Amino acid sequence: MYRHPNISSQSGAICLDILKDQWSPALTLKTALLSVQALLSAPEPDDPQDAVVAQQYLRDYQTFAATARNWTETFARTSALGVEEKVQQLVEMDFPEALVRRTLESVVGDENMALENLCSG
Repeated sequence: MYRHPNISSQSGAICLDILKDQWSPALTLKTALLSVQALLSAPEPDDPQDAVVAQQYLRDYQTFAATARNWTETFARTSALGVEEKVQQLVEMDFPEALVRRTLESVVGDENMALENLCSG
């Protein structure tokens, strides 16, 4: 379960307009990922997908932040994938293989940081 005001704790649905009624075939995977990243970084509790989490965010931010920190430390660790598996995953997201390899090397194999760098241009 992920606790974020704009993500349903029940279904995992993300409250983001480009994933629903504002979707356009002109949007790229990179645009969608950057939009999700922005939403995760800057929750919008006034337009929540999960009202309970939104209320905690607004009324008891310290508890919200402590819970998020704990879950990040517990569940968002760097995976044990090998280099080739990481390359394959990122190439499947339509990033050029040579760029993926250079980016992974520059972040010492951290695929999460590599994805962030690839998405930010």
